[in-house]
Amino acid sequence: MTNVVVISSCLIGTTSMDAAPNPMSRLDLTPWDLQILQLNPMQRGLFFRKPEFDQTSLILRLKNSFSRALDFFPPLAGRLAADPAADNSFYYFLDCNNAGAEFIYADASSLSISDILGSKYIPETVSDLFPLGEYCNSDGLSKPLLGVQVTQLADGVFLGFTANHAVVDGVSLWHFINSWSELSRGSATISKLPVFDRWFPTSNRLIPLPPLDKIRYPPPPLLARLFHFSKESLGKLKSKANSEAGSDKISTLQALSAHLWRTTTRSRNPHGADEEVRILMAIGARARIPLPEGYFGNAFNGSSASMSAWELVERGLGHAARKINEHVAAQGGEAVVKTVESWVRNPVLFGGFPPPKRSTGVMIASSHRHNVYVNDFGWGKPIAALSGTIERFDGNIKLYPAAADGGIDVEVCLAPETMQAMEDDAEFLETISI
Repeated sequence: MTNVVVISSCLIGTTSMDAAPNPMSRLDLTPWDLQILQLNPMQRGLFFRKPEFDQTSLILRLKNSFSRALDFFPPLAGRLAADPAADNSFYYFLDCNNAGAEFIYADASSLSISDILGSKYIPETVSDLFPLGEYCNSDGLSKPLLGVQVTQLADGVFLGFTANHAVVDGVSLWHFINSWSELSRGSATISKLPVFDRWFPTSNRLIPLPPLDKIRYPPPPLLARLFHFSKESLGKLKSKANSEAGSDKISTLQALSAHLWRTTTRSRNPHGADEEVRILMAIGARARIPLPEGYFGNAFNGSSASMSAWELVERGLGHAARKINEHVAAQGGEAVVKTVESWVRNPVLFGGFPPPKRSTGVMIASSHRHNVYVNDFGWGKPIAALSGTIERFDGNIKLYPAAADGGIDVEVCLAPETMQAMEDDAEFLETISI
């Protein structure tokens, strides 16, 4: 039984369509946006201590500043739309019609912050702290593209965000959240304006897609847990990876990714040493194209590296980290453009097919570089961050900056037996803070 009760729900648009700083009616979806139309939205959430002012003042402050923030990000108050094309296909785009973003106020005063963050595994109750929980990105044709839920906890407040991933990536979502928090604490404007110029690899901005597959497959039983890597532990991983690889070019993120890839593979106890295992990475494209500061939308190159399970586990951290480093280094601007051009010639959407019976890979998502802990809405900065449950699958790993010590918080989602093996893995335990 849920402990979360919705008190009110409404749609909020810009303060005035005519007064919006970036008036527009339509925004084309790029290949980066289109290819994830069948995936689930993004869910990110922040925990705050309880403010000193009352709940009515809290909600009024957040509603007013939310509407003002949408003035600067009008696509988030719109809907997806589709024009018919030839051969029963469609051109999908963003209709900036100010239909409204969802704003929910909920009460969970029987839950404390420690009930959630103090739990060994992230409880399923977390799913009730986020809005728009049953939708996929293509449902943005009729459903809000952005939802926020403000939930009163016994000793704090949780802000849960659900954003259509065909409209924004993590960089753009946190840009909006950062901007909203600025306005909520009294700023007259925002420090960084979004840029709505679209990037296409060719002059053709209309890419026809077939009707979208609406089949949904129930997820298998999964466990999600937060692991903390301190700044000191990350430094040791980076040093070890570079030493073993005979390099000085392996980054902290690459060393950590290699460590998580190897640990997960060991924990799964693969059926055979020759089994291929993959690591999927969403490699940012903004600096590689390059795109202007504040570019709004998706900008990533989904790419994977692979090797045999034996090679990954037995040849050490440095070998795996060097493999990742070399793969990322090869994803320069020219490679990104070629990947997008290839997709345009043969558009294939992620999702819409049954998941594998047994997962053999991991996906590293989100980023420890996002500005998570600057988001003071007028009563203090966040104390923790968490994802929702809608994106979970076996091998999904999300990264967040740690709140205090310069470390990284890692949210890991695995099958129960794999999670248990990871928790018993001595090499892994040496690197985390419990």
